Amino acid sequence: MSKHKQKETLISAIIVHLNNELSTAINASQTAHESATNSENAAENKYDTLGLEAAYLAHGQSMRIVELQEHVDRYQHFTLCEFTESSTIEIGALLTLEDEKEQQQQLFIGPVAGGLIIKEKNQTTQVITPTSPLGKQLIGKQLDDEISLTVNNKTTCFSVIGLS
Repeated sequence: MSKHKQKETLISAIIVHLNNELSTAINASQTAHESATNSENAAENKYDTLGLEAAYLAHGQSMRIVELQEHVDRYQHFTLCEFTESSTIEIGALLTLEDEKEQQQQLFIGPVAGGLIIKEKNQTTQVITPTSPLGKQLIGKQLDDEISLTVNNKTTCFSVIGLS
């Protein structure tokens, strides 16, 4: 499969994943709204906060729905760009990193929805954003560049061995 087709498939999988999250959030919001407006949850005294808590939950779910809708929209209108061996890393790059132990991982630098892990066939790809610690280090780098990332006082060095 060509790298461009691989990225198109990845974007489609991200959209499917986000739409599934959106559906779950809509259902949770409806449940929370029903609970918040249910007459059985009306406060019986000033210490009875069940209805208020349900209203806060419904509001939070509504905010999550808006965020997920924005994420889906960003990926539906995302323009894939081609990268060459001399390109610098930016949003839309599909990368392969290798650590000191020669363990490889595939990353996609997306505009939003960092942290998603997409499993397609034999390949696992993690979505990161330019604002993540790893994303900040990778933006502007090129193929064969090295970076180091410190997490929990442990520093790991990575080499960029693939870029498309």
